Amino acid sequence: MAESKFHSILYETSADGKVAYVTLNRPERLNAIDAHMPLEIRAAVRQANLDPSVHCIVLRGSGAGFCGGYDLELFAASALRGATAGSQDASQGYEPFRDYLLMGECTACYAELFHSHKPTVAQVHGAAAAGGSDIALSCDLVVMADDARIGYPPARVWGCPTTAMWAHRVGMERAKRMLLTGDLVDGREAAAMGLVLRSVPRAELAAAVRLLTDRIKSVPVNQLWMQKQMINSTFEAQIAASQRLATVFDGITRNSPEGIAFQGLAADKGFKAAVAARDEPGRTPSYRKVWKSSL
Repeated sequence: MAESKFHSILYETSADGKVAYVTLNRPERLNAIDAHMPLEIRAAVRQANLDPSVHCIVLRGSGAGFCGGYDLELFAASALRGATAGSQDASQGYEPFRDYLLMGECTACYAELFHSHKPTVAQVHGAAAAGGSDIALSCDLVVMADDARIGYPPARVWGCPTTAMWAHRVGMERAKRMLLTGDLVDGREAAAMGLVLRSVPRAELAAAVRLLTDRIKSVPVNQLWMQKQMINSTFEAQIAASQRLATVFDGITRNSPEGIAFQGLAADKGFKAAVAARDEPGRTPSYRKVWKSSL
């Protein structure tokens, strides 16, 4: 089993060398995205693509979940001090191009999963929230645990999903439902709406992914490449345009009056307090109960 050394991920291959496993590996922070992770995801995908033995790539998370999004202790609470990339000091005007260069690079790293010459499969347990959903939904196929959750809560305040995969996966109305509410949905609901391929009990997740990759790895690499390129070509121009706009809007949301207020609250009271204030209208039991009963 081949292994490579990275800072925020693990890379290894199966015993037969045909499956590359990329594991997000910051379990103490729920695999939150740091400055290393986007670049290392891209490097790992490229490494797998250059390995003639690898037929497909599985992306998963260590510890309690897949990925909880950007590490906002790095990117939110301390950003007001100018130490990290969050809202800018806009007293002299907001510089959108500087922000676009930073977030555009992250988007391009995640998009490597979509553009990979070899199929990519996300294995999601726990949560794939915010930036974590960007990563998961950039994969070709997503298999979730029934009790896992996926969504983009920063759609409420302080974010726009830069990979812009929602409408391409579930269509206009369901994408609007997700991004106009910022809701998280469990694996069963995600599969029912067509956001992910399949949802299975948590104890069966690894086995379900393995059954899928066993089928994929029995197909010649060149055949996998041709089928994926043929399908991707239908969507590539639309996705590229959506990602440019979404990445610009992501910067604007973090520097809007509401975005700056959210970040200020995170710096003053802590990120959990800021999230509680942001999400309270959608967290009421009556809202969840009524919505669930209507499905």
